[in-house]
Amino acid sequence: MAFLVTQIKWFYHEFGIKSLYHTGWDAWLIILTRCTRMFAYGTNSLILALFFSALDFSDFHIGLFMTLTLLGDVLLSVLLTLVADRLGRRKILFAGSFLMVLSGIAFALFENFWILLFAAVVGVISATGGDFGPFRAIEESTLSHLTTPRTRADVLAWYITTASIGSALGVELTGRVVHYLQHREGWTIVDAYHMVFWIYSAMGVVNMVLTILLSKKCEIAQEKMESEEGEVLLDEMDEQDERDSEETAIPSPTDTSESSISEKKSRFAQISQATRLVMYKLWFLLIVDSLADGMVGYSLTTYYMDQKFDLPKSTLGDITSISYVLSSCSSIFAGPLSRRLGLINTMVFTHLPSSAAVLLFPVPSSIFMTVALFFIRTGLNNMDQAPRSAFIAAVVKPEERTAVMGITSMLRTLAATAGPSVTGILAGNDRFWIAFVAAGALRIAYDLGLWAMFINMTLHQHEEKGGGKEMADVARRENDEEELMDIQRHPNEG
Repeated sequence: MAFLVTQIKWFYHEFGIKSLYHTGWDAWLIILTRCTRMFAYGTNSLILALFFSALDFSDFHIGLFMTLTLLGDVLLSVLLTLVADRLGRRKILFAGSFLMVLSGIAFALFENFWILLFAAVVGVISATGGDFGPFRAIEESTLSHLTTPRTRADVLAWYITTASIGSALGVELTGRVVHYLQHREGWTIVDAYHMVFWIYSAMGVVNMVLTILLSKKCEIAQEKMESEEGEVLLDEMDEQDERDSEETAIPSPTDTSESSISEKKSRFAQISQATRLVMYKLWFLLIVDSLADGMVGYSLTTYYMDQKFDLPKSTLGDITSISYVLSSCSSIFAGPLSRRLGLINTMVFTHLPSSAAVLLFPVPSSIFMTVALFFIRTGLNNMDQAPRSAFIAAVVKPEERTAVMGITSMLRTLAATAGPSVTGILAGNDRFWIAFVAAGALRIAYDLGLWAMFINMTLHQHEEKGGGKEMADVARRENDEEELMDIQRHPNEG
């Protein structure tokens, strides 16, 4: 029994559950919200391309739809992430969930290409199965705000892990639902697809409820409120002393223009020059990686396997679901690996085998080897996500995180928009396989460039000097717990 308790404690500390516990209830809600949203994205990632094919849309139109949908995600992400801190993160997340509901209803009711395109562009539909909308940047910024440098990688790892679980469940359910309904009397395959989009809308409603339950701690304004309140009284006392001299002084045009410029900078130029110098290099690499991901997104990959091997929809669902489960299992190890290998090493050495699997994906002629490569790709594909988010949070100032992550999400989505159109053209000319070769080569270039540029970079420079009373309290509690466990493990020492 003592051995079992020891193993449970080891798992609790080693795999980041302790970090998640100390972060608080809001972290659990955000993670659950992402899980349910990815469940919804999983439902349409399996069927979206198949749905349009069943409606007799050409491969070119399928690629065009996905490209324009991703462009809509770019615009939505830019608009919502730039105002999220000012208007309130919870309000923006709630609005995004509401758009999910509307988009799902449109896809459940209509079959016209342009109506569906409009619903996808102005709403929230995952064209590739990935989380390219406005949610992720805001949620990752919020989790970075709620965590310390010590707990951040673990919490973000669980954020990624549970997302993969949600996707797996969504894909598995979709495959089973479509297979069951299409064999019922009076149901066509298109009717079965429409039912799946009703499930998508229902998950949007669940997200709206979960967002309402988030506390005010998620807002960036709460972090500054105490210090600002303490400065208000001093500012009011200084105002009276300065008023007399200000009334007699004549403001120069230079002062007026500088004041105006300063006000504009406070609103629009949210990112410092030092941060930009780092992010320019990272953004370039992420654009390369996202272009590759857009070319061979999960929807297009399942469509490729369906064309090549003519698999039943339930079998496609099983394959994709298993791949997401593998992704979930591997993502759990992202936190422990980050602590031992470092953020950049974890990102590169877990993503590189996945990139190689993409490059080799069209080579096998058997379904067994094709699925094996697919499992390698998806099983390792998400292990770099939590370290990447932790890396971005570690190299930018806390007040810049939402803006930086929003721009990062925008650039990644914008780069991914070109991919589906290119793949759609290739698929129409029986050259679908070229998309996988090109995407794999681009992903490998991203991995090698990431290691070369950032392996020796110093992290947490903006957090070492401070971090707030709440972070200090959390860190002190963590240290106290570890000291207590050490005493329990070695009672005779000291």
